[in-house]
Amino acid sequence: MKTRVLVFVFLLTAATACKKDSGGGGTTPPPPVVETAPLKSAATFPIAVAGSYGAFITNATSSAILKRDFNGITFENEMKNNTIVNSSGEYNFSTADAMVSAAQAAGIKIHGHVLAWHAQIQGAYYRSLLNAAAPGGTNLVQNGDFESGDATSFTNFSVLNSGNPAGTATITVGTGANEIRTGSRSLKVVNPTAYNTEQWRVQVVTDAIPLAVGKQYQISYWVKAASANGSIRLSTLSPFSLYQADQAIGTSWQQVTWLITANQAQTRISFDMGRNSNTYFIDDVSVHEMVTAGGTGYNYAKVDSLLKTTIQTIAGHFKGKVRGWDVINEMFSDGPAGAIRNNTNTANATNNDVFVWSEYLGRDFGVKAFTYAAEADPDAKLFINDYNLEFSTAKLDSLIAYVAEIRGKGAKVDGIGTQMHVSINTNKDAIDNHFKKLAATGLLVHVSELDIGVNTSNATSITFTDALETTQAEMYNYIITSYMRNVPKAQRYGVTIWGLLDNQSWRHKNGADYPLIYNASGAKKKAYEAVLNALKSGL
Repeated sequence: MKTRVLVFVFLLTAATACKKDSGGGGTTPPPPVVETAPLKSAATFPIAVAGSYGAFITNATSSAILKRDFNGITFENEMKNNTIVNSSGEYNFSTADAMVSAAQAAGIKIHGHVLAWHAQIQGAYYRSLLNAAAPGGTNLVQNGDFESGDATSFTNFSVLNSGNPAGTATITVGTGANEIRTGSRSLKVVNPTAYNTEQWRVQVVTDAIPLAVGKQYQISYWVKAASANGSIRLSTLSPFSLYQADQAIGTSWQQVTWLITANQAQTRISFDMGRNSNTYFIDDVSVHEMVTAGGTGYNYAKVDSLLKTTIQTIAGHFKGKVRGWDVINEMFSDGPAGAIRNNTNTANATNNDVFVWSEYLGRDFGVKAFTYAAEADPDAKLFINDYNLEFSTAKLDSLIAYVAEIRGKGAKVDGIGTQMHVSINTNKDAIDNHFKKLAATGLLVHVSELDIGVNTSNATSITFTDALETTQAEMYNYIITSYMRNVPKAQRYGVTIWGLLDNQSWRHKNGADYPLIYNASGAKKKAYEAVLNALKSGL
């Protein structure tokens, strides 16, 4: 033991003696230099980041980092369907437009995400348009246009009440351009008395109409009043009467509809006009059973139309403002891996925010989506994007084969996006091999959503140790290096890291993971230097 100590002291003394004396004794070596240059200064391809409105616009720390270190951005949610489209199918681009303006002002290129995805979409609204019940079949009202009858009455209609006393209100034929909507006659009712809640005091009714109990029927008519503040309602006659709410009637022709569920085998429809004094003109009355426009063919055509409208409205709005689009996102299932999605192999397929396009369009989905996107923005680079491509060979091979299939049918597919939501223990050989396969397609390759988790046990929270940070940095370096080593320069569309600060990440979950290259305060982690060194490698 003593001998070992003496040897160590001797060696240490000798080593110290070999140092040059600057006159002040031995010097302490400076700490290693931490690379702090902007990532964009070292990259030979676009280096981008995902950013939300909050991270890019309202959070000063992350906004400054984005502008300093990156030259590209993918909006995290702001170009997704359920951010732009509301539950009634209306479009609102205000948030995305604000981010576009900010990116353009900072000289940051935008990658569009996403045009057609099964998630974060107004699924309930889109499904409401499929197999929707609509009025169909024969009009069950006889003489609904009032063209048949004599000078003062109408066939198939009768006066039930004409005011109090009877005859106070007059029911006659409307004629002339101001009194008819179509044809040459209308129903004209002059009611000089306001009976308020006794709407039934003035009533004109149809003949009995046969119905099927339990089925829905739409009653429709056109009406206008001679002066403002008209009021009318419909009702069905006893024994099981139904009542429509009072309808405000103006001086222009307006269509009024009422949906009922039949509660008797036949009924008569009553026009109740006693509430307000006025002169009313009624025309084109109809009653139709609500029928379903069913069948796979109907849904295929409807979904095709919805897909085209959605893609071309959104892509058309941002035409010339994005360098590329994720046209289709996550089309392939994990179970069985590589299968095209449908409602069976997709979790929560009928949730309000899920709509599986390929459930209705099948393998045609891709051809149609890319065709519509190319028509809307011919200059944008168009991508198919998916996750677990570095993990699942079956999914990777299926995607590559599908891209070849739809390109053979004329679809403009410029590249493939590999998301790469990976972890520190992801197999490195698999990473290399998936880049090689993607490069072999000859298409652009985009690392589209890179983040690296350190929580390999799925714990609800972890301590982010120095060792974990080092291992994470090594994996970041490995992935960027593998991308550059295995994907030719001409095919490198770029790398996008999916978020800025750790606490802004979708994987953070209040301390469950720390997957990004900046900590919560905006300080660069070891992963930052690892990415920078990989970019500077010259590959």
